[in-house]
Amino acid sequence: MRRALKSFVRRFGIDAPRLAVRLHMPWYWRWSGVVAGGMLVAVVAWFTYDFGLEYAGFRQGEATRLRAQLDETVRQQQLELAELNVKTATAERLLQIERATYGDLARQVKSLAQENATLKEDLAFFQSLTAATGKEGAVSVNRFRLMPETVPGEYRYQLLLVQTGERAKEFHGRLQFVLNLQQDGRKVVLMLPPDPKVVSKEYQVSFKLFQRVEGMFRIAPDAAVKGLQVRVYEGNSDAPKLTHNVTIS
Repeated sequence: MRRALKSFVRRFGIDAPRLAVRLHMPWYWRWSGVVAGGMLVAVVAWFTYDFGLEYAGFRQGEATRLRAQLDETVRQQQLELAELNVKTATAERLLQIERATYGDLARQVKSLAQENATLKEDLAFFQSLTAATGKEGAVSVNRFRLMPETVPGEYRYQLLLVQTGERAKEFHGRLQFVLNLQQDGRKVVLMLPPDPKVVSKEYQVSFKLFQRVEGMFRIAPDAAVKGLQVRVYEGNSDAPKLTHNVTIS
């Protein structure tokens, strides 16, 4: 009896299980809702996928178009740059040609000026030679020049030997230079060549009216030429036919 009472209280008392009341829905309506929801999800997914494809395709086409425009711009700029490089190279070549031409013209003008000065000197010399009434067959030294070279102690000389007279004979002889040097605070005399009878070809002369003579001699690097004397010997004579003194300032 007590057990039955406890069972009754447990089922219908305060501790009794809760009773849930649910609305009963037919199964076909339930499945219809499930199918409708699935169709709605499918439609939304399809529209989303289609919109995504359309959006991506539009962006890709726009990027392709912009890239094509940029490629065309770069190509045009490269063509312009190549054209400018060609024009610059042409201008540089023309400038080099102009500079070379200017340099050649400057050298030609300088050379012509020197030739003109030489011709004037030659004209004045020959005019004086024509007007000279010196002794028949007399020899003179004209236009003597002494020029130091870049190497210390080396000198180059130039002179013009002239024989006066319309009936002057062929002159055969030799030259000798007597150099007055200053070296280590003292005066030194140097003869070139030392022996006037032993003469190398560069000191030999042979002419009728005039002869240009050029040559070079070498002295000690620490010596300085203060003056010199040009001696002209005729034939095998021991006595000079002419002496010409030159002072070096």
